[in-house]
Amino acid sequence: MQEEKYSLYDCQSCLFKLIGCQYIGEEEFEIIRNSSVQLKFTKGETIFKQGGKSTHLAFLHKGIVKFNNQNEEGKNFIMTVVAGPKLVGGANLFFRDTNLFSLVAVEDCEICLIDNIAFKEALLKYPNYLMILCERSVEMFQASIFNFISLAHKQVNGRIADILMYLSENVYKNSGFENTLSRKEIAEFAACSHENVISTLSRFNKEGLISLEGKRIIIKDMQKLKEISKHG
Repeated sequence: MQEEKYSLYDCQSCLFKLIGCQYIGEEEFEIIRNSSVQLKFTKGETIFKQGGKSTHLAFLHKGIVKFNNQNEEGKNFIMTVVAGPKLVGGANLFFRDTNLFSLVAVEDCEICLIDNIAFKEALLKYPNYLMILCERSVEMFQASIFNFISLAHKQVNGRIADILMYLSENVYKNSGFENTLSRKEIAEFAACSHENVISTLSRFNKEGLISLEGKRIIIKDMQKLKEISKHG
C-alpha cells in the first residue's frame, strides 16, 4: 500500500461527496473528509483483512475489488466483485468490530479510507443519509446473494455462465472485456475447480458462445448464455 502525499482526485467532484451533500451539510462533510485518507492499492493487495479490526469504510474511486471469505479449513471463496466508483466495506459499520471478509484489489485501485467514527456521527445525525447508505449497500450485496443461490442450485456450466454475464454487465460493462480475474479467481467465485473453469470456458469458446483472446473475453451469444444460466 502506497500512501500519496498529494490528492489523487478532486474532492469537489467526488461522487461520494455529491451523494453525501444531498443529505448532510458541507461542514459535516468536511469533518468526514478531514478524517479520511486517499490511497493507492496495487493488484493483489489486501485493503481490509478478514478478522482484522474494522476501523474504516472505503470508497472505491477507480478500479475493481473482490470480497473474499476464507472458511475454517482455509478454503477461499469470492463473494462478489465490484467496480468503482462505489462505497465498499460498510457491512461492519454498526454490527461488528472485526471485518467479516477481506477486500482485495483485483487491479490497481484508488481508494478513500473513511474513518468509521466520523462517518457514524454523520449518519446518526442525518437519518436520510443512513437510509441511502443502506440502500446502496443492499444493492451491492444482492450480487453476492444471487451468486450463492447460483452455487446452490446450478451445475458448473450455469455458474460460469452467470459469472460471465455478471462481469460483462456489472463490472466491465462491455460484452468484450480484458478479464483481470485469473482462472483461479473465477474458480473461487464459482466454487468449482480450476480445471472446471478452464474446460468450461474452452467449451463455450468452441461452441461460439464466447471468444477467448489471451485474457480478453468477448461474449458473442448472450442469449445462449442466459439459456445455460436458466437451465444450469
